Amino acid sequence: MKDTKYLLAYLLPLSAGVALVFRGPWTWTTPFVSFVLLPLIELWTPQSTENVPPEEEEERSRRRFFDVLLYVNLPILFGLTIGYLWVVQHETLSASELAGLTFGAGIIVGAIGINVAHELGHRTRAYEQTMAKWMLMTALYQHFFIEHNRGHHKYVATERDPATARRGEWLFAFWLRSIVGSWKSAWRLESDRLRKAGLAVWSRHNEMLRFLGWQAAWLAAVTVFIGPKALLGALAIALIGVLLLETINYIEHYGLRRRLLPNGRPEPVSPAHSWNSNHEIGRIFLYELTRHSDHHYKATRKYQILRHIDESPQLPFGYPTSILLALIPPLWFWVMHPRLPQPKAPAAAV
Repeated sequence: MKDTKYLLAYLLPLSAGVALVFRGPWTWTTPFVSFVLLPLIELWTPQSTENVPPEEEEERSRRRFFDVLLYVNLPILFGLTIGYLWVVQHETLSASELAGLTFGAGIIVGAIGINVAHELGHRTRAYEQTMAKWMLMTALYQHFFIEHNRGHHKYVATERDPATARRGEWLFAFWLRSIVGSWKSAWRLESDRLRKAGLAVWSRHNEMLRFLGWQAAWLAAVTVFIGPKALLGALAIALIGVLLLETINYIEHYGLRRRLLPNGRPEPVSPAHSWNSNHEIGRIFLYELTRHSDHHYKATRKYQILRHIDESPQLPFGYPTSILLALIPPLWFWVMHPRLPQPKAPAAAV
């Protein structure tokens, strides 16, 4: 059961498939599952702080079953995305059906296209990283591969990280700051990499330029082979997926800061610099993304062996409920501010 429980994660794309086939009220199946059913289940089910025994970690991390679970999401993502775009272009939909299908497809782009890509993007195998980039293409957010791995993980919980929300910052302001800041950061990181390698920034070696080309080609293919309505649909679901990602970024690091050392640099990243959630159902549906503290502490750990760590701050609710709370900033502040750690003074020089 410790292995097969992750099969439940496929219920989310299954809900999107049901919406595409049956239409009518069923078009709202994915939003209902994500933000009504899952929060209710998490409210009434216990959290789990159980960890994989250390002596089992190495063997469990090598098990191909867990990798295949991720890989299957690639054809599922493109199948559901293209299915949505085809329906939008060729079927007559009511306003409610169009809205339900669009929100549902956007959730899939965020939960699969970005979240699974995030896990694969941390892997060292080239084909897994390539899969991650293809999945991010549906969100038009391939620069996330650069900025997240080389920027966010280095500068998390500091002012230099656009994806770390500040205390008192409204979610809607954070969306703009993080989206724009992450884009600029990715360009800066890639430009610095090329200059250090003695390569021209404006060349085929620039992965940001390649990402722009791939994403433009994706949109062009959608327009040519499916139609102009589908192009609008592709843009809409990409935006929803990105806003879902950035909302998750918001709740994962809200208000947390690393202390400055005497040399002016921030202290090393620790489990105390990310909010953690042990709500079991959310952990399964998001492939353990909610055990975010351990992920930042050691980004190379695969999802199936991420740990609960006592020193990490704990979200009072699971991710779905926390996302809903964040959409109401005064309520979010009322819940979270008493849980924020007290600011630490800068470390004294020795």
